Amino acid sequence: MNDEWMSDARKIPDDVMNYIRRLAVHAVVDQNQNVDLIASIFRINRGSLYTWLKWYREDGDQALDTRKAPGATPIITPKIELWLKRTVLHSTPADHGYDTELWTLKILAVLLKKTFEITVYESTIWNHLRRLGLSCQVPQYRSDRYDPDEVEHYLNTKWPLIQRVADKLGADIFFEDEAGVGIMARSGRSWGAVNSPPIVSASDQRGGYNILSAITAREPKLYSSIEAQSVGSQQYIEFLDKIIHLHPRPVVIVADHASFHRSKQVRTFVRTHRDRIRVFFLPKHAPHLNPDEQVWNDVKYRHLGREPIVNKQDLKNRLIDRLFQLKNDTQKLLSFFKLPDTKYVLETHSS
Repeated sequence: MNDEWMSDARKIPDDVMNYIRRLAVHAVVDQNQNVDLIASIFRINRGSLYTWLKWYREDGDQALDTRKAPGATPIITPKIELWLKRTVLHSTPADHGYDTELWTLKILAVLLKKTFEITVYESTIWNHLRRLGLSCQVPQYRSDRYDPDEVEHYLNTKWPLIQRVADKLGADIFFEDEAGVGIMARSGRSWGAVNSPPIVSASDQRGGYNILSAITAREPKLYSSIEAQSVGSQQYIEFLDKIIHLHPRPVVIVADHASFHRSKQVRTFVRTHRDRIRVFFLPKHAPHLNPDEQVWNDVKYRHLGREPIVNKQDLKNRLIDRLFQLKNDTQKLLSFFKLPDTKYVLETHSS
């Protein structure tokens, strides 16, 4: 037996103490041993042994297990936890009169005080939120003109129609988008001393490029074009013409509602090449439904925004290199279609 246990029974582990209680009690009850003798053998107070015998006679063996101290009554009850989760997930501070859309521990503490008349430390709220499966995150911002009914119509009616048109033409469906990338684009984090952000040398030159891209999930493929000037109808037509000449099958383009996507020149081009191309549009203000948005997340934020770009030519070279790498990484391209908001593309709709 551990020497410390002999001098201080409080240091005996619970499972060992549970066993000792059972041995002592059953020696008295089952073997008719003398209480004083058993107390002496186990080096316990005879009053403690009598207490154990009382527990055993009232509730059996289970009563001999170590009893945990009940501790303080929790301030945040299960009912309040449910309120916390519903409040964070289904409302914003603005719904409660605050001039912000972002939850903070301080705001939740004030609301708990106002709603339940309890005072809770912010650290306690943080612990409960974590236990509820919540965490503090950078939000995804969505336009206040976003129309959920239009999105539902697109997913349930328009998207199946697009699939049927593609099947009829023997075409591949491409999602298209444009983005600007500047020399001063920055993203990412680095390590440094607490409260002393690291200083990173970076170019302060202005300038950049506009890039068009289109991706398909079938035999994952990426087409792109880098433009030094702003993108308009002419550049868009040239990009579409490039796709239909390079791609072995007809294409169905799904794009957003940029004005030049719907211009007279573009409509004329599409009508002229109806056997090779059709164009449909995503719901307004719903870029999360476009897998091609992930091309820019990858190029701008995961790569170029973290690289030491020195001038415009360097930016172009890096753009070409990254787009080339991405074009040949078919698994990465396919992953853009497996996100919660884009996996609908891979699902089969009945006609």
